[in-house]
Amino acid sequence: MSLRIYNTLSRELEEFTPLQPGRVRMYVCGMTVYDYCHLGHARSMIAFDVVQRWLRISGLDVDYVRNITDIDDKIIRRAVENGESIRALTDRMIDALHEDADALGIERPTHEPRATEFIPQMLSMISTLEHKGLAYRSPNGDVNYAVRKFPGYGKLSGKTLDELHAGERVAVLDGKDDPLDPVLWKSAKASEPDEVKWASEFGPGRPGWHIECSAMACQLLGETLDIHGGGADLQFPHHENEIAQSEGATGKPLARTWMHNGFINIDDEKMSKSLGNFFLIRDVLKKFDAETVRFFVVRAHYRSPLNYSDVHLNDARNSLRRLYNALALVPPAPVAIDWAQAHAARFKAALDEDFGTPEAVAVLFDLAGEVNRTQSAESAGLLKALASCLNLLQADPQAFLQAGSTLDDTTIQALILQRAQAKAAKNFAEADRIRNELLAQGIVLKDSASGTTWTAAQ
Repeated sequence: MSLRIYNTLSRELEEFTPLQPGRVRMYVCGMTVYDYCHLGHARSMIAFDVVQRWLRISGLDVDYVRNITDIDDKIIRRAVENGESIRALTDRMIDALHEDADALGIERPTHEPRATEFIPQMLSMISTLEHKGLAYRSPNGDVNYAVRKFPGYGKLSGKTLDELHAGERVAVLDGKDDPLDPVLWKSAKASEPDEVKWASEFGPGRPGWHIECSAMACQLLGETLDIHGGGADLQFPHHENEIAQSEGATGKPLARTWMHNGFINIDDEKMSKSLGNFFLIRDVLKKFDAETVRFFVVRAHYRSPLNYSDVHLNDARNSLRRLYNALALVPPAPVAIDWAQAHAARFKAALDEDFGTPEAVAVLFDLAGEVNRTQSAESAGLLKALASCLNLLQADPQAFLQAGSTLDDTTIQALILQRAQAKAAKNFAEADRIRNELLAQGIVLKDSASGTTWTAAQ
């Protein structure tokens, strides 16, 4: 197949060939469910939703795992603050995660494992690492991974251990040989609830964060994955530690292709809870419809930074309306995509080149322009069919356009009159400007011998 993917590990575009012909094993790091999902989570979920959709459209069987971290220091603290059990908190947040993901048109992964369901597999991997001399027990009861005993540590981030020390400002913690050594097993604290304590050969405790993904990925997909993905912030230390743990235990590459989506920025600064500049998905959806949010994410390349603001969301909404306007003007005929057709071939070439959604979206706008010029139902059908590959333009066009219009009848009629006067004066640039202004608000004009009518306004 012709698909090429940028591999974070090699820092190159590489032709993608799955280990097992016809089957892709993809693991993406999911959410730690102590709070509602924010836009950063939305970007990752949408990015890899596009990836798995295109892989399937390309004829591949995709086994897609996106995990849920349901045991973590933040979860424990939040549950204690709320006066509820860990399970009550995580169940509630997982339900909210599904509500947000479903609203954004994100397909459920093949598997969505909870970390707490894989404690035996984690303990087995930790035991293997200890027997291989890659893990050690600390005086405080923790079990840590010895990063300096893994020769390839730093290969994903491209930094040496000394550079990582300088860049991360890590402090030496009690019982660690090296401050970068991740905790594999955390010894139980007397102050912690009993529900976060599991019996083990290392004493009662709970798993560290990084070992969770190593164990779940291996158990569900095998020792070597075709694709491992996640946000750029996970590249170090999380994914670096996953590599060290998994490859240290199995002696095999953890993943052949590593994919990382870019950050969402607020005023050119990375969105993060620590900075207090984050936006919850459900709060954004109170201001903007879900498809507009999805389109805002999809029209940017998954690896590029994405600047969030109401201005950018409004621009995305108006751009999306232009596509829906074409479908409102010409009802689409059902079509099967012919990938040899010019627009379809360009669309496919874009997505086959590292999931190039900006170029694919540009093809949709070209098709919309053709629909407006030719009023071809077949072109409208192809527009809808290609957009379905990105899960866009699947709503009723009239309903979508009506939902976002802010113009009343008097204003619309006044603009139509101004346009007619401009046309009579042969000021066609002004006439086109007015028509485009109405289109941006979801008002579709239809000229005939008897005058101009409009549709799709409230």
